Amino acid sequence: MKLTYKLAPSILAADFAKLGEELARLKTAGADYVHIDVMDGVFVPNISIGIPVVRSLRACSDMFFDVHLMIQDPARYIKRFAEAGASGITIHLEACSGVDAAIDEIVSLGVQPAICISPDTPYESVIPYLSRVRMVLVMSVYPGYGGQKLIESTLTKAAAIRRYAEDNNLELDIEMDGGIKIDNLDTVLDAGVNVIVAGTGVFKGDLYENTAAFYRKFRERG
Repeated sequence: MKLTYKLAPSILAADFAKLGEELARLKTAGADYVHIDVMDGVFVPNISIGIPVVRSLRACSDMFFDVHLMIQDPARYIKRFAEAGASGITIHLEACSGVDAAIDEIVSLGVQPAICISPDTPYESVIPYLSRVRMVLVMSVYPGYGGQKLIESTLTKAAAIRRYAEDNNLELDIEMDGGIKIDNLDTVLDAGVNVIVAGTGVFKGDLYENTAAFYRKFRERG
């Protein structure tokens, strides 16, 4: 199955004083998604963007908002993030007691459902849900902290999910988030990942050149 590669810059690395302008630059640069990390200070130790920010950004951008809920019991907020403008909502398997019900609600709201697993979670735990979601996010660092190096064992996990999807004829995006740079991008793509989350890899330095470098790598894959 031929994969379609997509770039999802994480706005956690953007200039928060001018997020609207940053989104406009991402669109001009050709990014597919905008990755929005929502942290609650409970499931992960940090606190980040909330519903009002997502709503404000939606008012100035028509890009695909890839909203990653790093929060405990995410079902409490699915509807509110959908109403705020999320295009896709990702829930953490480890933080959600009713995964099937949460996926049902995301779908009922017309939003793309996705599920995420942290580095220490076995890939097998997500298998029961693969036919019900459009995307799996494999965290390649521990959620809630920036600046970590990619954990190599997560590549094996992504490759196993990709094999399962292919063996079962599932049309599935595999997203990876954490420590991905141009210099290790090939190993990530080799693992079957096709949606790349990058923070400083896009926003540090020349955003346009950085974005173009990712897409050059994608084109090399045909």
